[in-house]
Amino acid sequence: MYKLLKTFLADEDGAVTVDWIVMSAAVVWMSLAAIGAAQSSVDTLATALSGEVQTKTVSDGD
Repeated sequence: MYKLLKTFLADEDGAVTVDWIVMSAAVVWMSLAAIGAAQSSVDTLATALSGEVQTKTVSDGD
C-alpha cells in the first residue's frame, strides 16, 4: 500500500491540466469581479442618460 501511495504522489501526469483548470477558474472569477464592480457605474450612467433623453424635446423641422 505504501508503494502504491508513493507512486501515486510521485506521478506528475495531469499536473498541467490541473494548472490550466486553476488558471481558467481565476480568469473567470476576475472577469466576474470586474463586471460586478462596473455594473453599478453603468447602471448610474444609464439612468442619467435616460433622464436627459426624456427631458429633451424633438423638433419636427418647423
